[in-house]
Amino acid sequence: MAGDERIRLFCALQLPDDSLDAVVAWQTRVLRGEGRVVPRENLHVTLAFLGACSVDVVEGVARELRAASAAAPPLELHPLRYRETRNVGMILLDDPSGAATALAEDIHERLERLGVYRPDARRWLPHLTVLRFRKPEGLTPAVANMCSSHVVRSALYRSQLGRDGARYEVLETAALGGS
Repeated sequence: MAGDERIRLFCALQLPDDSLDAVVAWQTRVLRGEGRVVPRENLHVTLAFLGACSVDVVEGVARELRAASAAAPPLELHPLRYRETRNVGMILLDDPSGAATALAEDIHERLERLGVYRPDARRWLPHLTVLRFRKPEGLTPAVANMCSSHVVRSALYRSQLGRDGARYEVLETAALGGS
């Protein structure tokens, strides 16, 4: 990558395999034929979306993600309910200990100091995007019987837009709690 190249970046929590298995099974059962289901390899919980950045900032962003992740404990997220916005369907997640929210806020502050991120006016909302569409589908599926997620890793992703949707590439991973 050239130094003047711009790439789309975001930081996210990586879900464990058992949680991904449960989400994909739920998507297959409940969302089949609705919109464009988010594939397993794209499922994540976004901590901070940076958008288009110079490739020169990647190392600094990765360093701050590693530091914030090392300071955070492993965490639990629990599925609450399905919700739709203008163009996505998501599973809202409960953060009972507040650890995921604290990590997101720490990353936001670090990336803002680095000059690569401006936090939203709205408070961070833990969620998992599971469906994309052109207009809301009006679905109200239950998410009961889905497992909670014991999250132990975060990642810095590169997002590449394409005709068939975004493709995500993991540039760096970091262990929560520094383990």
